Amino acid sequence: MNKVDQTLARRGLLLVLTAPSGCGKSTITRAIMKDDPDIVVSISATTRDPRPGEKDGEDYLFMSTGDFRSKVGTGDFLEWAEVFGRFYGTPKAPVEEAIKSGKDVFFDIDWQGARQLRQNAPDDLVWICILPPNKQSLEDRLRARGQDSEDVISRRMLEAESEASHWRDADYVVINDDLDKAISQVRSILQAARLKRVRRVGLEEFVAQM
Repeated sequence: MNKVDQTLARRGLLLVLTAPSGCGKSTITRAIMKDDPDIVVSISATTRDPRPGEKDGEDYLFMSTGDFRSKVGTGDFLEWAEVFGRFYGTPKAPVEEAIKSGKDVFFDIDWQGARQLRQNAPDDLVWICILPPNKQSLEDRLRARGQDSEDVISRRMLEAESEASHWRDADYVVINDDLDKAISQVRSILQAARLKRVRRVGLEEFVAQM
């Protein structure tokens, strides 16, 4: 980063990668976040009990169902959902604080959560959909992991079709037919989004000094 970039204030963004299971989203995410101090991970709130080793405020923000419902009512979540009787959501205040300070916030959510972010923070969202090159490639990847039974693989393939069907909602679509290329493309999207005029809130002062 050069001296000019260091002096220009920037509003962070909300980064979402959605993908069918087996498309390499986790690998791409780790590569993008590695050694990038400008990306922080959103910490979700949940009403489920902590699992062994989980810490409040680090892994999740644990709260009662009553508190969660109250915060939903006052609009304190950017997105939320009920999953098997437990609630999960993204508190608005810490995210807003992060992007005001110039940090990008990564969300590990599905297309439904991303759609809520689009409704509640449309100017800050960068949504990238990761897709496999073809259906057979995705099935081969799931089998290569050696973790799932045939029934589980069949269910994941059906879930993948459902997830992939929402590609039109995303801002960008990356086809992961080559992992290094996909990582490079996601990095390019992120860099371009960071350089958008509306994100660089320090430009007015910078231009005034020219």
